[in-house]
Amino acid sequence: MSDSLVIIPTYNEKENIEKIIRKVFSLPHNFEVLIIDDGSPDGTPQIVKHLQETEFHGRLHIEERAGKQGLGTAYIHGFKWALKRSYEFIFEMDADFSHNPEDLIRLRQACLDGADMAIGSRYVKGVNVVNWPMSRVLMSYFASVYVRLITGIDIQDATAGFKCYRRIVLETINLDKIKFVGYAFQIEMKFTAIMHGFKVVEVPIIFTDRTEGTSKMSTRIFREAFLGVIQMKTSSWFRKYPKING
Repeated sequence: MSDSLVIIPTYNEKENIEKIIRKVFSLPHNFEVLIIDDGSPDGTPQIVKHLQETEFHGRLHIEERAGKQGLGTAYIHGFKWALKRSYEFIFEMDADFSHNPEDLIRLRQACLDGADMAIGSRYVKGVNVVNWPMSRVLMSYFASVYVRLITGIDIQDATAGFKCYRRIVLETINLDKIKFVGYAFQIEMKFTAIMHGFKVVEVPIIFTDRTEGTSKMSTRIFREAFLGVIQMKTSSWFRKYPKING
């Protein structure tokens, strides 16, 4: 069994899913992959199950859920699945190649070198985004500025969704109390880890917008993030975060 699990949520990713799975399994480290599919009607889960049965039995896993339940709940489902097993490094990654699978190696190495959470960061060394319109780049960049201003956490890419967690982080965070589902979920996980005293580092990556399939971004997701940050910060004043090192 591998020590590393890559969790990939999917909804209608038939154009990308086989290619992303094969790319992860071509890497020099022995990763396993868990697909969390929210009832894709385009055949995504059937592609995964075919690969699981014919080529990647024991390395490729799938959990199917009924209907779109949100990115955050998909990852929470995957985290709980992983914690029932013996993985030490647990990753979040998109299915659409906006995250380069080769960077999984670098995120894992950052955790081996002492990080508790390693973030694939678009903004830690300038702005490294390909194929986004300038309006979206500015919205994403200044969202992270806003998060730093409100929460006080020193993370350049607060909404990043490409991450590696050491197991102890997910064991420590009360996953049932993580409430947001979109971009705010990504912010909440970073904020909560930092409040518990975990070491969070940013690893520079180049983010390339999807070339196939359809983006799941919406104004509702941005609105949740904008309002959620304020709610998250004010709630933290009344909540205890036991420090992992006492």
